Amino acid sequence: MTTAAARARIRVMVVDDHPLVRSAVRQALSTSDLAVVAEAGSAEEALELAPQVRPDVLLVDIELPGMDGVGLVRELAPRLPETRILMLTASREDRHLLDAMRFGAAGYLTKDLSVGGLARAVRAAYDGELAMSHRNAARLVQRLVETSRSAAAGANPADPALGTLTAREAEVLQQLAEGLTDHEIAQALTLSPRTVEMHVSNILHKLGARTRAEAARRYRAPGRGPAPGPGA
Repeated sequence: MTTAAARARIRVMVVDDHPLVRSAVRQALSTSDLAVVAEAGSAEEALELAPQVRPDVLLVDIELPGMDGVGLVRELAPRLPETRILMLTASREDRHLLDAMRFGAAGYLTKDLSVGGLARAVRAAYDGELAMSHRNAARLVQRLVETSRSAAAGANPADPALGTLTAREAEVLQQLAEGLTDHEIAQALTLSPRTVEMHVSNILHKLGARTRAEAARRYRAPGRGPAPGPGA
């Protein structure tokens, strides 16, 4: 890794709707090799400013007014291929972690990070390393494995929400997509009908689906035929 003394100053931009947070980050990154060169209080403001500034590292909160931070990553990552985008957020939701990384983030940091930890993470990202805690890295790997299993079983890989399902929920959804009833799923997976109902409820919530048929359609890969009817 390049030493702080030998490298050029790393230019950082901060996107957070709380001025106090931006001020704290600016102070934490005021070192001999780090400098906050731009700030934005919303994703919309960042979309206009970031392409002009072209920072080395972009720190982005998830909970922003209007477009959220994950949406901002999706928009900016293709436009700024040389910028390393790091999430700096209070959110610990798996869907935020998975979506941010999938759309081009280079790391995922939580706001309980120490001042020194933040500076180290920014330097690590600049040097091309994955900037996140061991815990978040483990969660990311687990979710990617579960997504891979779902895809191998026939799930639609283009739907990011499917990656938020647990391995068991993915199994239940696969059975739903094949047209099985709760009772049949319970028998196939050696579960109680009540447990199957709980998994189905969780699946609908995570996918934002209103019906089982809609969830089944979301699961099916393109071209695999019609999903079960509304009575499934």
